[in-house]
Parts: sequence; C-alpha cells; structure tokens
Amino acid sequence: METQRMWTHAETAAYLGIREQTLYFLNHKGKGPRYYKVGRYCRYRPTDIDHWLTTRQATPTT
Repeated sequence: METQRMWTHAETAAYLGIREQTLYFLNHKGKGPRYYKVGRYCRYRPTDIDHWLTTRQATPTT
C-alpha cells in the first residue's frame, strides 16, 4: 500500500474551496468525504476526496 500524507480538516476545506464549517456540517450529516479519526482530529486521504468529488459530478442536461 502506498503511503500518502493525510490532510487536515483545514487543508481539505481549502482544497474543496469551502469553509471549514461547511465541511463539518457535511460530515455531521453523513454526506461529506470519508475521514479518519486520529485522536480527536479528522484526517482525510487525498484519494478519498477525489473519489468523493467524482461521485458528485453533475451530469449536463440538454
């Protein structure tokens, strides 16, 4: 398994272009990206974030 650095909550929110509070809200509702509890902190894998974004890709309408 390839080791990748996990992102903090702030780094993830910045990558997504949303406020940290919005990311907390998405997680609370169970609609946010997969995260891991490390002690009392949330950590995110970049590949999980990209996968989550892909599953939310909008389909263009004609």
